Amino acid sequence: MTSSNSRTSDHAVEPLFLDRWSPRAFAEDAISEETLLSLFEAARWAPSSYNAQPWRFIYATRGSAHWERLFGLLNPFNQSWAGSAAALIIVVSKTTMRPPGASADVPYYSHSFDAGAAWALLALQGAKLGWYAHGMAGFDIPRASVELGIPADYRVEAAIAVGRLGDPASLPEPMRAREMPSGREPVSAFAFEGAFPAA
Repeated sequence: MTSSNSRTSDHAVEPLFLDRWSPRAFAEDAISEETLLSLFEAARWAPSSYNAQPWRFIYATRGSAHWERLFGLLNPFNQSWAGSAAALIIVVSKTTMRPPGASADVPYYSHSFDAGAAWALLALQGAKLGWYAHGMAGFDIPRASVELGIPADYRVEAAIAVGRLGDPASLPEPMRAREMPSGREPVSAFAFEGAFPAA
């Protein structure tokens, strides 16, 4: 059992896993290029099938020439809080791969799974450095594909807001009460020995 960040695990884990969470209240701190590249460096070392590394990250920092394009892709709910983030990132994965010895690309079954591993390492590196990453599905995916020039053999996966922890009072009223680390289902709810449980 481990306790950190007002959370307690049922089994021993590194405190970093409890310290990482997805806030919406961000301070307006700018993120340095060195720090942002450190997050991408952590993602670089994620495992992937045949080491194909399908993840791609398209990013913009607040105030840069590219910020409005990425921010404009978010739905109104996410725009209502993500404007204070230091960076926005769109995660994309390559849906094909070329296995060793093959002469042509083949469908890449686990591309989303592997890109998810990279996003998790990015978020954990952020938590280690005092930066928080909040993943989002609420954005215009078809428009992102067009406006960001995503090739046909890539899938737009998610958006991420990165920032320093801010004051919950900066959030719209309905969000303030939810601005705390959330709990999780117990391991017994998702880990099954031998086979999936009968209905």
